[in-house]
Amino acid sequence: MHDERLLILEEEVLLVRHSGEIPEVALHASLYYLQEDEEGPQLLLSAEEEQLLEQAAAERYEEIIRRDLDLANRDLRLFRGIRRAEENWRRYVRFCEKSCINTDPLRQEAGRALRAYLEQEYSEVARGQRSPSVNCPQETVRALAAALQLRPEALPAGWECLCTEK
Repeated sequence: MHDERLLILEEEVLLVRHSGEIPEVALHASLYYLQEDEEGPQLLLSAEEEQLLEQAAAERYEEIIRRDLDLANRDLRLFRGIRRAEENWRRYVRFCEKSCINTDPLRQEAGRALRAYLEQEYSEVARGQRSPSVNCPQETVRALAAALQLRPEALPAGWECLCTEK
């Protein structure tokens, strides 16, 4: 049973890790399936096993946030942009607070990515190489920058003109 239990848990961790746009929903579905579903294995999960699933959900949130702050993705269908990065950052922080997961490493990485995004985007737009891809108002960019602990002066001059709404 031990090997079977491990295989079941590994499969659920993979499902959560590679879930859709709201990893917490996949986590709750997995927890329900593993513990309560009449057709599931009806396991009593240890704290460590639950943490594995929670970590997989956190990693999926991190991947989504990185994706939406990566300029290389701007023209791809999977790209959701700064608006979604800000929404997912809030979800991620709430989730991580409940699960006692440290958000500082991603906060720093995402702050660098936001700054780099705005710098390159502004440069390309100013040179006439492309239209802006920032899909949110200035307030959303400011909120994300503040959440990522970026001071306003850390953002590139003129970034405001990239926003869809003032």
